[in-house]
Amino acid sequence: MKDLFSRTLQTTIIFLVIGGIMALALGGYFSGASNVFTGSLVNLQTWFSTRFVAIQDFFTSPRDIASLRQRNAELEGEVADLQAQVIQLQQEVGETQILAALVDFERAHSENTYRAAAVIGRDPSPFLHYVIINRGSNDGILRGMPVVTNQGLIGRIDAVIADAARVELITDPASSVNVRLQNAETDASLVGSVTGDLTLELIPQDINVQPGDLVLTSGLGGGYPPDLIVGQVVNVRSRDFDLFQQATVQPVVDFNRLEIVLVIVNFKPVDISPLIPPNP
Repeated sequence: MKDLFSRTLQTTIIFLVIGGIMALALGGYFSGASNVFTGSLVNLQTWFSTRFVAIQDFFTSPRDIASLRQRNAELEGEVADLQAQVIQLQQEVGETQILAALVDFERAHSENTYRAAAVIGRDPSPFLHYVIINRGSNDGILRGMPVVTNQGLIGRIDAVIADAARVELITDPASSVNVRLQNAETDASLVGSVTGDLTLELIPQDINVQPGDLVLTSGLGGGYPPDLIVGQVVNVRSRDFDLFQQATVQPVVDFNRLEIVLVIVNFKPVDISPLIPPNP
């Protein structure tokens, strides 16, 4: 009986204490203590979270760095491939534009028959001026045939093998082209040089030559067909005691950027040297 009373008393006291605590809590008496406890709990949780993240980063960083390096290498490879594609597309666009210009030139000068050829080699020597093309005797290419671009004359075939040919440029020291000045209506001789400069020689003193005058092939001598554009006069050198004037000519063709050329295959050069009397 005494034990039952004791347990009942304890239970009643516990309920009263709990009820009192709840009443005090509902009354807001524990808010300050609750805030302190909650803040401490949050700070403790933040401390543990920070340490956990640091430890996790310590163990995962090497793997992440290796992964990033691999991904960086993959991206660099993709960039290199894209750059190569861009360069290839630019080259294809450039070749297409050149071919279109050559087609237009061929249509505008339909009196000749042309064969397109790609430049596959250049002169490594500073004393000669020539290019190698990928057309030869198998393609009907013969020595002496003129070679042009859509801009104008570049030279003529100097040597031929089965699948390639050498083109002597008009800038070569051994080159000599019979030309005429369109505005002055007079003939002259255009010669190359070691430096690649073009000089107009044998201009009569009584001819009025001006910078900007257009220089065309004359067709004399049988080496080239007439009316192929060669260049323009840049300056004139005339002295009273000289028999002839001289002029510097700027070619219309950029010889450093030759890629595709046209060979005039229906022109058969004539060698008239045996008909020229020897000098006395």
